[in-house]
Amino acid sequence: MWNNLTFCSVCKLAPKPTPLLLPRFLPLAHVFKRRCKGLGGSKHPAQTPQNEGLKRTSSLLPARLVSSKAKCRRYAKTYPVLDGRVLSVYRHVFEENLRNSEAVVKRYSELLELVSKGGGENAILRHTQRNKKLFVRERLKLLLDDESFLELSPLAGLNMPYGDVPAAGCLTGIGKICGVWCVFTANDATVKGGTIYPIGVKKQLRAQEIAMQNRLLSVYLVDSGGAFLPLQSELFPDKSHGGRVFYNEAIMSAMKIPQVAVVCGSCVAGGAYVPTMAEEAVIIDKIGTLFLAGPPLVKAATGEYVSPEDLGGAKLHSKVSGCSDHFASSEKEAYECVRNVISTLNYEPLPEEVTEHDSPLYSSDELLGLAPRDYRCTLPVKLILSRLLDGSRFQEFKADYGTTLVTGFGHVEGHLVGVVASNGELTHDASLKGSHFVQLCSHRSIPILFFQNTAPHAAEPTSISQAEAHSNRLKAQASMMSAVACASVPKITIVIGGCYGSESYVMCGRSFSPNFLFLWPNARVALVDSRHLTTVPQAGDSDSTDESELKHLKQRLEEESSAFYSSARLWDDGIILPQNTRKV
Repeated sequence: MWNNLTFCSVCKLAPKPTPLLLPRFLPLAHVFKRRCKGLGGSKHPAQTPQNEGLKRTSSLLPARLVSSKAKCRRYAKTYPVLDGRVLSVYRHVFEENLRNSEAVVKRYSELLELVSKGGGENAILRHTQRNKKLFVRERLKLLLDDESFLELSPLAGLNMPYGDVPAAGCLTGIGKICGVWCVFTANDATVKGGTIYPIGVKKQLRAQEIAMQNRLLSVYLVDSGGAFLPLQSELFPDKSHGGRVFYNEAIMSAMKIPQVAVVCGSCVAGGAYVPTMAEEAVIIDKIGTLFLAGPPLVKAATGEYVSPEDLGGAKLHSKVSGCSDHFASSEKEAYECVRNVISTLNYEPLPEEVTEHDSPLYSSDELLGLAPRDYRCTLPVKLILSRLLDGSRFQEFKADYGTTLVTGFGHVEGHLVGVVASNGELTHDASLKGSHFVQLCSHRSIPILFFQNTAPHAAEPTSISQAEAHSNRLKAQASMMSAVACASVPKITIVIGGCYGSESYVMCGRSFSPNFLFLWPNARVALVDSRHLTTVPQAGDSDSTDESELKHLKQRLEEESSAFYSSARLWDDGIILPQNTRKV
């Protein structure tokens, strides 16, 4: 969808001023940022025979069609500077938020450590020593360029009803190969033997969606035992189940998005279609096999024993069937072959432009104290923006109208963005203001960043006048929903606090298909906040039963609304630390 988009990783952090608090956490290594090639509009700008004519014509063109990055940077210096000082009146809230952030970040680090081990130490030893294969993360080191990459949804698959499936059994992300940005999907055979679970299908489909939206090359590292049959009803029949992966491959091919696959292990049943539908496939000798039914099924059906190599090995598919385009004697040779294939795509990597920008005037480490523990601990959102925008500069739009929503323009790593940030309950005026601003960004081809911290619930009307105001607010929110849904620009949503109820839709929640949606570790995602259930009317004759049911419901909501529960189910694209937000 976004032909003019690409991604780039940033490995080094910009110098920061002295923080308000001591740095307690190391920044994550996996970071990335979007880069826009041009400002949108027509692919073929107006042409004239002479440069002089072009200069005269440019003054008559709409401003968004006249690209002048130097001018944009110069004007950014004149944006007002946000006051990011944390006043003493907020100090107790800041400290309370900080303690909560330390706890959730510690839990996040523990889960990342758990996921990084795949199916466990014994499974890795069996995979690497007995099966003579490389661990999936070692494979990515050989495949990708020697720089950071963004791993998507690393916590997917934890604490599922059918058990833990670390990283959903596959690694997905965005990285560089030979200087070309790509989306990769790599099966981890140490997790359940590479068997595909429903959450794994969902993760692969999300990776393909990102590749299609941004027209990025796709690389598949296939090492899969096929579907987990006990859960076949959740894997096979529906539109968004396993077969959709192959449908997407066909659509991506029609869109002229290159796809390359490596058969680096068992490739059975539905998994066999992934490499055969790719543009080019590489198979590795001795460890790569490709068939719809393996030797056990052949034995059961015909009584004949056949080895995996004879049934669907590398030599068979390279010399006889033609399912594979390249034969590799080792994994190292296979990934070198993939890099050579990508070099034949006739892609010219976009030049890495060094964009001049200022660092925020306030330390990003202080975001840990600004990340709200709950809605009652929310501090003014401009304190957060002052630690995320270049030079802490922000050109606010309608500053004195609808103040529970902050809108305006700023720069992140030198790139102009529109900002829509929650600053309280989304009122009638705030919704109209948001609708107006989102349409401005869409008309000017400016990407939008949504910082979401929606109210847990709205107060119920107690009079006719309040009911009328409530209805007007709903109508204004519907107007903003329409503007957000129809905005034809990149949209990235960061949930910095609560993601509750219908207001989360207005702020470009998952249902409204943002290009990316990330959570801070303190985020809560639910229809209602469990802390506010005391106001819900209770039903039943026994008070004790009502209290026990209410307690059970609150406990369940508390568990299911955590950021880790959300990320495990792929309701987002991953959890990021607050201090790394500028890098994502």
